Amino acid sequence: MKKSSFYRTFRLFGTSTSLLLLSLPVASAEQAPTAPQINAKAYVLMDFYSGKILAEANADTRLDPASLTKVMGSYVIGQAIKSGKITPDDMVTIGKDAWATGNPVLRGSSLMFLKPGDKVPVSELNKGVVIQSGNDASIALADYVAGSQDAFVNLMNNYVKAFGLENTHFLTVHGLDAEGQYSTAGDMARITQALIRDVPDEYAVHKEKEFTFNKIRQVNRNRLLWSTNLNVDGVKTGHTSGAGYNLISSATDNGMRLISVVLGAPSDRVRFSESEKLLTWGLRFFETVTPLKADTPFVTQRVWFGDQKEIALGVKSDAALTIPRGQMKNLKASYHLNQEQIEAPLSKYQAVGTIDFQLDGKTIEQRPLVVLSEVKEGGFFSRIWDFIVMKISGLFGAFSGK
Repeated sequence: MKKSSFYRTFRLFGTSTSLLLLSLPVASAEQAPTAPQINAKAYVLMDFYSGKILAEANADTRLDPASLTKVMGSYVIGQAIKSGKITPDDMVTIGKDAWATGNPVLRGSSLMFLKPGDKVPVSELNKGVVIQSGNDASIALADYVAGSQDAFVNLMNNYVKAFGLENTHFLTVHGLDAEGQYSTAGDMARITQALIRDVPDEYAVHKEKEFTFNKIRQVNRNRLLWSTNLNVDGVKTGHTSGAGYNLISSATDNGMRLISVVLGAPSDRVRFSESEKLLTWGLRFFETVTPLKADTPFVTQRVWFGDQKEIALGVKSDAALTIPRGQMKNLKASYHLNQEQIEAPLSKYQAVGTIDFQLDGKTIEQRPLVVLSEVKEGGFFSRIWDFIVMKISGLFGAFSGK
Protein backbone atom coordinates (compact mmCIF):
# COMPACT_ATOMS: atom_id res chain seq x y z
CA MET A 1 0.00 0.00 0.00
CA LYS A 2 1.50 3.36 -1.02
CA LYS A 3 1.75 5.95 1.73
CA SER A 4 1.81 9.70 1.32
CA SER A 5 3.96 12.07 3.34
CA PHE A 6 2.67 12.87 6.82
CA TYR A 7 1.55 16.37 7.73
CA ARG A 8 2.16 18.26 10.97
CA THR A 9 -0.18 20.19 13.24
CA PHE A 10 1.23 21.99 16.28
CA ARG A 11 -0.66 22.97 19.42
CA LEU A 12 1.47 24.76 22.00
CA PHE A 13 1.00 24.44 25.75
CA GLY A 14 3.05 27.14 27.45
CA THR A 15 6.72 27.50 26.57
CA SER A 16 8.02 24.00 27.14
CA THR A 17 5.45 21.53 25.81
CA SER A 18 3.88 20.97 22.41
CA LEU A 19 1.88 18.28 20.65
CA LEU A 20 2.68 17.03 17.16
CA LEU A 21 0.11 14.99 15.27
CA LEU A 22 1.52 12.58 12.71
CA SER A 23 -1.07 11.36 10.21
CA LEU A 24 -1.15 8.95 7.30
CA PRO A 25 -4.11 7.67 5.27
CA VAL A 26 -4.21 4.02 6.35
CA ALA A 27 -6.65 1.18 6.67
CA SER A 28 -8.61 0.75 9.89
CA ALA A 29 -6.53 -0.26 12.88
CA GLU A 30 -6.27 -3.92 13.74
CA GLN A 31 -5.32 -5.07 17.22
CA ALA A 32 -2.54 -7.64 17.30
CA PRO A 33 -3.67 -10.95 18.80
CA THR A 34 -1.68 -12.67 21.51
CA ALA A 35 1.67 -14.05 20.38
CA PRO A 36 1.65 -17.73 19.42
CA GLN A 37 2.72 -20.37 21.91
CA ILE A 38 6.27 -21.51 21.15
CA ASN A 39 7.64 -24.96 21.98
CA ALA A 40 11.15 -24.07 23.16
CA LYS A 41 13.07 -23.30 26.35
CA ALA A 42 13.36 -19.62 25.39
CA TYR A 43 12.55 -17.34 22.49
CA VAL A 44 12.55 -13.70 21.39
CA LEU A 45 11.02 -11.82 18.47
CA MET A 46 12.64 -8.41 17.94
CA ASP A 47 12.18 -5.59 15.45
CA PHE A 48 15.62 -4.96 13.93
CA TYR A 49 15.13 -1.23 13.34
CA SER A 50 13.48 -0.20 16.60
CA GLY A 51 14.91 -2.90 18.87
CA LYS A 52 11.45 -3.48 20.31
CA ILE A 53 10.73 -6.96 21.68
CA LEU A 54 7.38 -8.11 20.29
CA ALA A 55 7.26 -11.53 21.97
CA GLU A 56 9.48 -13.37 24.41
CA ALA A 57 9.72 -16.10 26.99
CA ASN A 58 12.70 -16.66 29.27
CA ALA A 59 14.59 -14.08 27.21
CA ASP A 60 17.26 -13.60 29.90
CA THR A 61 17.67 -17.26 30.86
CA ARG A 62 21.25 -18.42 30.31
CA LEU A 63 21.39 -21.38 27.93
CA ASP A 64 23.95 -23.14 25.75
CA PRO A 65 24.17 -21.26 22.42
CA ALA A 66 25.80 -24.15 20.50
CA SER A 67 26.71 -23.04 16.95
CA LEU A 68 24.88 -19.74 17.40
CA THR A 69 28.28 -18.84 18.87
CA LYS A 70 29.39 -18.52 15.26
CA VAL A 71 27.18 -15.44 14.83
CA MET A 72 29.48 -13.62 17.25
CA GLY A 73 32.47 -15.08 15.42
CA SER A 74 31.02 -13.86 12.14
CA TYR A 75 30.77 -10.36 13.61
CA VAL A 76 34.46 -10.44 14.59
CA ILE A 77 35.44 -11.63 11.11
CA GLY A 78 33.25 -8.99 9.48
CA GLN A 79 34.84 -6.23 11.54
CA ALA A 80 38.35 -7.51 10.75
CA ILE A 81 37.57 -7.36 7.02
CA LYS A 82 35.82 -4.00 7.30
CA SER A 83 38.81 -2.46 9.11
CA GLY A 84 41.29 -3.87 6.59
CA LYS A 85 43.10 -6.08 9.09
CA ILE A 86 42.40 -9.02 6.79
CA THR A 87 40.98 -9.31 3.27
CA PRO A 88 38.72 -11.96 1.72
CA ASP A 89 41.56 -12.92 -0.64
CA ASP A 90 44.13 -13.60 2.09
CA MET A 91 45.43 -17.16 1.93
CA VAL A 92 45.29 -19.04 5.24
CA THR A 93 47.53 -22.02 5.93
CA ILE A 94 45.54 -24.61 7.85
CA GLY A 95 47.08 -25.77 11.12
CA LYS A 96 46.78 -29.15 12.83
CA ASP A 97 44.30 -27.83 15.41
CA ALA A 98 41.78 -27.32 12.57
CA TRP A 99 42.18 -30.91 11.37
CA ALA A 100 39.32 -33.12 12.56
CA THR A 101 41.41 -36.29 12.37
CA GLY A 102 43.99 -34.80 14.72
CA ASN A 103 41.63 -32.92 17.03
CA PRO A 104 39.28 -35.19 19.02
CA VAL A 105 37.03 -32.25 19.90
CA LEU A 106 35.97 -31.94 16.25
CA ARG A 107 35.19 -35.57 15.51
CA GLY A 108 31.60 -36.15 14.53
CA SER A 109 30.80 -32.43 14.37
CA SER A 110 29.99 -30.14 11.42
CA LEU A 111 33.08 -29.72 9.25
CA MET A 112 34.43 -28.08 6.14
CA PHE A 113 36.90 -31.02 5.95
CA LEU A 114 40.16 -29.07 6.05
CA LYS A 115 43.59 -30.69 6.08
CA PRO A 116 46.86 -29.44 7.62
CA GLY A 117 48.91 -27.44 5.16
CA ASP A 118 45.95 -26.56 2.94
CA LYS A 119 46.00 -22.95 1.74
CA VAL A 120 42.45 -21.61 1.70
CA PRO A 121 41.20 -18.03 1.07
CA VAL A 122 39.54 -16.19 3.93
CA SER A 123 36.39 -15.89 1.81
CA GLU A 124 36.05 -19.68 1.49
CA LEU A 125 36.76 -20.31 5.17
CA ASN A 126 34.15 -17.69 6.00
CA LYS A 127 31.58 -19.52 3.86
CA GLY A 128 32.61 -22.75 5.53
CA VAL A 129 31.79 -21.23 8.92
CA VAL A 130 28.54 -19.52 7.95
CA ILE A 131 27.03 -21.92 5.41
CA GLN A 132 28.45 -25.28 6.46
CA SER A 133 28.81 -24.43 10.18
CA GLY A 134 32.32 -25.84 9.90
CA ASN A 135 33.98 -26.05 13.29
CA ASP A 136 37.35 -26.64 11.64
CA ALA A 137 36.88 -23.46 9.57
CA SER A 138 36.06 -21.53 12.75
CA ILE A 139 39.36 -22.62 14.28
CA ALA A 140 41.36 -21.83 11.12
CA LEU A 141 39.92 -18.30 10.89
CA ALA A 142 40.37 -17.69 14.63
CA ASP A 143 44.04 -18.64 14.40
CA TYR A 144 44.54 -16.37 11.39
CA VAL A 145 42.71 -13.33 12.76
CA ALA A 146 43.85 -13.40 16.37
CA GLY A 147 46.79 -15.80 16.52
CA SER A 148 44.98 -18.40 18.62
CA GLN A 149 41.53 -19.60 19.57
CA ASP A 150 41.82 -18.10 23.05
CA ALA A 151 42.73 -14.68 21.66
CA PHE A 152 39.79 -14.84 19.25
CA VAL A 153 37.43 -15.76 22.10
CA ASN A 154 38.72 -12.69 23.95
CA LEU A 155 37.78 -10.55 20.95
CA MET A 156 34.30 -12.10 20.98
CA ASN A 157 33.85 -11.36 24.68
CA ASN A 158 35.18 -7.82 24.26
CA TYR A 159 32.38 -7.14 21.79
CA VAL A 160 29.92 -8.70 24.23
CA LYS A 161 31.02 -6.10 26.79
CA ALA A 162 30.88 -3.30 24.21
CA PHE A 163 27.27 -4.27 23.44
CA GLY A 164 26.43 -4.12 27.16
CA LEU A 165 25.36 -7.78 27.29
CA GLU A 166 25.39 -9.21 30.81
CA ASN A 167 24.22 -12.76 30.15
CA THR A 168 26.64 -13.95 27.48
CA HIS A 169 30.09 -15.49 27.84
CA PHE A 170 31.94 -17.43 25.17
CA LEU A 171 34.62 -20.06 25.77
CA THR A 172 34.96 -21.52 22.27
CA VAL A 173 35.09 -20.18 18.71
CA HIS A 174 32.69 -22.84 17.41
CA GLY A 175 30.08 -23.41 20.11
CA LEU A 176 30.69 -27.07 20.92
CA ASP A 177 29.68 -27.94 24.48
CA ALA A 178 31.84 -26.20 27.09
CA GLU A 179 30.90 -25.79 30.74
CA GLY A 180 30.54 -22.10 31.56
CA GLN A 181 29.66 -21.02 28.02
CA TYR A 182 26.24 -19.39 27.81
CA SER A 183 24.03 -16.81 26.19
CA THR A 184 20.35 -15.91 26.10
CA ALA A 185 17.66 -15.44 23.50
CA GLY A 186 17.66 -11.69 24.17
CA ASP A 187 21.44 -11.34 23.89
CA MET A 188 21.61 -13.41 20.71
CA ALA A 189 18.98 -11.14 19.14
CA ARG A 190 21.11 -8.09 19.95
CA ILE A 191 24.27 -9.73 18.60
CA THR A 192 22.41 -10.52 15.38
CA GLN A 193 21.11 -6.96 15.21
CA ALA A 194 24.71 -5.70 15.43
CA LEU A 195 25.83 -8.16 12.74
CA ILE A 196 23.18 -6.96 10.28
CA ARG A 197 23.69 -3.27 11.13
CA ASP A 198 27.49 -3.01 11.41
CA VAL A 199 28.84 -5.52 8.86
CA PRO A 200 26.19 -5.95 6.14
CA ASP A 201 28.67 -7.46 3.68
CA GLU A 202 29.45 -10.19 6.19
CA TYR A 203 25.76 -10.72 6.90
CA ALA A 204 25.09 -11.21 3.16
CA VAL A 205 26.98 -14.52 3.33
CA HIS A 206 24.28 -15.89 5.64
CA LYS A 207 21.67 -16.03 2.87
CA GLU A 208 23.78 -18.24 0.59
CA LYS A 209 22.14 -21.63 0.29
CA GLU A 210 25.08 -23.90 -0.48
CA PHE A 211 28.85 -24.09 -0.65
CA THR A 212 31.21 -26.59 -2.27
CA PHE A 213 34.77 -27.12 -1.04
CA ASN A 214 37.11 -29.84 -2.29
CA LYS A 215 34.21 -31.22 -4.35
CA ILE A 216 32.13 -31.67 -1.18
CA ARG A 217 28.81 -29.84 -1.56
CA GLN A 218 26.96 -28.86 1.60
CA VAL A 219 23.73 -26.91 1.88
CA ASN A 220 22.93 -24.23 4.42
CA ARG A 221 21.29 -25.83 7.44
CA ASN A 222 18.82 -22.94 7.75
CA ARG A 223 15.90 -24.40 5.80
CA LEU A 224 13.86 -21.20 6.18
CA LEU A 225 16.01 -19.77 3.38
CA TRP A 226 13.86 -21.87 1.04
CA SER A 227 10.56 -20.68 2.53
CA THR A 228 7.96 -19.55 0.02
CA ASN A 229 5.94 -17.81 2.73
CA LEU A 230 8.67 -15.59 4.17
CA ASN A 231 11.61 -13.60 2.81
CA VAL A 232 14.26 -15.06 5.12
CA ASP A 233 17.91 -14.10 4.53
CA GLY A 234 19.62 -15.61 7.61
CA VAL A 235 20.85 -16.44 10.14
CA LYS A 236 22.16 -19.58 11.90
CA THR A 237 21.26 -22.99 13.25
CA GLY A 238 22.80 -24.59 16.31
CA HIS A 239 22.61 -28.00 17.95
CA THR A 240 24.45 -29.99 20.57
CA SER A 241 23.24 -32.60 23.01
CA GLY A 242 23.45 -30.02 25.78
CA ALA A 243 21.78 -27.14 23.93
CA GLY A 244 19.01 -28.87 22.04
CA TYR A 245 17.93 -27.31 18.74
CA ASN A 246 18.54 -23.58 18.29
CA LEU A 247 17.77 -21.20 15.44
CA ILE A 248 18.23 -17.51 14.73
CA SER A 249 16.28 -16.33 11.71
CA SER A 250 15.59 -12.95 10.14
CA ALA A 251 12.93 -11.97 7.61
CA THR A 252 11.98 -8.76 5.82
CA ASP A 253 8.72 -7.41 4.43
CA ASN A 254 7.73 -3.91 3.26
CA GLY A 255 10.53 -2.10 5.07
CA MET A 256 10.27 -4.17 8.23
CA ARG A 257 12.90 -6.64 9.45
CA LEU A 258 12.34 -9.03 12.32
CA ILE A 259 14.84 -11.21 14.19
CA SER A 260 13.63 -14.44 15.77
CA VAL A 261 15.68 -16.45 18.28
CA VAL A 262 14.48 -19.91 19.37
CA LEU A 263 16.59 -21.79 21.92
CA GLY A 264 16.22 -25.35 23.15
CA ALA A 265 13.53 -26.61 20.77
CA PRO A 266 12.89 -30.36 21.15
CA SER A 267 13.65 -31.25 17.51
CA ASP A 268 15.06 -29.99 14.24
CA ARG A 269 11.59 -29.72 12.71
CA VAL A 270 10.17 -27.81 15.67
CA ARG A 271 12.83 -25.10 15.68
CA PHE A 272 11.92 -24.22 12.09
CA SER A 273 8.16 -24.40 12.51
CA GLU A 274 8.22 -22.30 15.69
CA SER A 275 10.53 -19.69 14.15
CA GLU A 276 8.28 -19.44 11.10
CA LYS A 277 5.29 -19.05 13.39
CA LEU A 278 6.91 -16.15 15.24
CA LEU A 279 8.07 -14.31 12.12
CA THR A 280 4.70 -14.71 10.37
CA TRP A 281 2.82 -13.36 13.38
CA GLY A 282 5.12 -10.36 13.77
CA LEU A 283 5.08 -9.37 10.11
CA ARG A 284 1.32 -9.81 9.87
CA PHE A 285 0.26 -7.73 12.85
CA PHE A 286 2.98 -5.08 13.29
CA GLU A 287 4.76 -2.49 11.20
CA THR A 288 7.90 -0.38 11.58
CA VAL A 289 7.42 3.37 11.10
CA THR A 290 9.92 6.22 11.27
CA PRO A 291 8.00 9.41 12.02
CA LEU A 292 11.17 11.37 12.82
CA LYS A 293 14.37 11.18 10.79
CA ALA A 294 17.85 11.94 12.08
CA ASP A 295 18.92 15.60 11.86
CA THR A 296 15.44 16.70 10.74
CA PRO A 297 13.98 19.53 12.85
CA PHE A 298 11.09 18.47 15.06
CA VAL A 299 10.61 21.86 16.68
CA THR A 300 12.50 25.15 17.10
CA GLN A 301 13.10 26.80 20.47
CA ARG A 302 14.34 30.16 21.75
CA VAL A 303 18.00 30.10 22.87
CA TRP A 304 19.28 32.51 25.51
CA PHE A 305 22.82 33.94 25.73
CA GLY A 306 23.84 32.40 22.39
CA ASP A 307 25.20 33.58 19.05
CA GLN A 308 21.79 32.73 17.55
CA LYS A 309 18.28 33.25 18.85
CA GLU A 310 16.61 30.00 17.78
CA ILE A 311 17.77 26.41 17.54
CA ALA A 312 16.31 23.38 15.79
CA LEU A 313 15.67 20.34 17.98
CA GLY A 314 15.19 16.76 16.82
CA VAL A 315 16.65 13.26 17.13
CA LYS A 316 20.24 12.13 16.61
CA SER A 317 19.27 8.90 14.83
CA ASP A 318 16.10 7.80 13.04
CA ALA A 319 13.27 7.29 15.54
CA ALA A 320 12.08 3.89 14.32
CA LEU A 321 8.99 2.62 16.16
CA THR A 322 7.13 -0.66 16.08
CA ILE A 323 3.36 -0.26 16.29
CA PRO A 324 0.30 -2.43 15.62
CA ARG A 325 -0.36 -2.45 11.89
CA GLY A 326 -2.78 0.28 10.84
CA GLN A 327 -2.19 2.49 13.90
CA MET A 328 0.00 5.16 12.27
CA LYS A 329 -2.98 7.50 12.00
CA ASN A 330 -3.30 7.48 15.80
CA LEU A 331 0.36 8.09 16.60
CA LYS A 332 1.11 11.31 18.44
CA ALA A 333 4.32 12.84 19.75
CA SER A 334 4.84 15.39 22.50
CA TYR A 335 8.02 16.78 24.02
CA HIS A 336 9.17 18.39 27.18
CA LEU A 337 12.37 20.28 27.99
CA ASN A 338 14.67 19.49 30.89
CA GLN A 339 14.82 23.20 31.77
CA GLU A 340 12.28 25.97 31.17
CA GLN A 341 14.81 27.93 29.10
CA ILE A 342 17.54 26.67 26.79
CA GLU A 343 20.81 28.50 27.43
CA ALA A 344 24.03 28.58 25.40
CA PRO A 345 26.62 27.26 24.93
CA LEU A 346 25.22 24.04 23.43
CA SER A 347 27.08 21.24 21.69
CA LYS A 348 25.67 19.39 18.70
CA TYR A 349 23.41 16.49 19.79
CA GLN A 350 23.31 17.71 23.38
CA ALA A 351 20.12 16.39 24.97
CA VAL A 352 17.79 19.11 26.19
CA GLY A 353 14.57 17.14 26.63
CA THR A 354 12.54 14.06 25.77
CA ILE A 355 10.12 13.15 22.97
CA ASP A 356 7.19 10.94 23.99
CA PHE A 357 5.37 8.88 21.36
CA GLN A 358 1.80 7.97 22.29
CA LEU A 359 -0.97 5.67 21.15
CA ASP A 360 -4.39 5.86 22.78
CA GLY A 361 -3.05 8.33 25.33
CA LYS A 362 -0.28 5.98 26.50
CA THR A 363 3.43 6.54 25.97
CA ILE A 364 4.83 3.65 23.91
CA GLU A 365 8.35 4.94 23.25
CA GLN A 366 10.66 7.80 24.21
CA ARG A 367 13.65 9.37 22.47
CA PRO A 368 16.10 12.07 23.59
CA LEU A 369 15.34 15.52 22.18
CA VAL A 370 18.69 16.90 21.03
CA VAL A 371 20.21 20.09 19.64
CA LEU A 372 20.84 19.65 15.90
CA SER A 373 23.68 22.18 15.63
CA GLU A 374 26.20 23.83 17.91
CA VAL A 375 25.31 27.12 19.58
CA LYS A 376 28.22 29.19 20.85
CA GLU A 377 28.02 31.77 23.58
CA GLY A 378 26.97 35.19 22.30
CA GLY A 379 28.95 38.40 22.65
CA PHE A 380 28.99 40.45 25.86
CA PHE A 381 26.31 42.97 24.87
CA SER A 382 24.12 40.22 23.36
CA ARG A 383 24.23 38.29 26.65
CA ILE A 384 23.44 41.41 28.65
CA TRP A 385 20.45 42.13 26.41
CA ASP A 386 19.17 38.56 26.76
CA PHE A 387 19.52 38.83 30.53
CA ILE A 388 17.40 42.02 30.57
CA VAL A 389 14.77 40.53 28.24
CA MET A 390 14.58 37.35 30.33
CA LYS A 391 14.10 39.32 33.55
CA ILE A 392 11.42 41.54 32.01
CA SER A 393 9.63 38.50 30.59
CA GLY A 394 9.76 36.91 34.02
CA LEU A 395 8.22 39.98 35.61
CA PHE A 396 5.38 40.07 33.09
CA GLY A 397 4.85 36.38 33.68
CA ALA A 398 4.62 36.96 37.42
CA PHE A 399 2.11 39.81 37.01
CA SER A 400 -0.04 37.70 34.70
CA GLY A 401 -0.22 34.90 37.26
CA LYS A 402 1.97 32.41 35.40
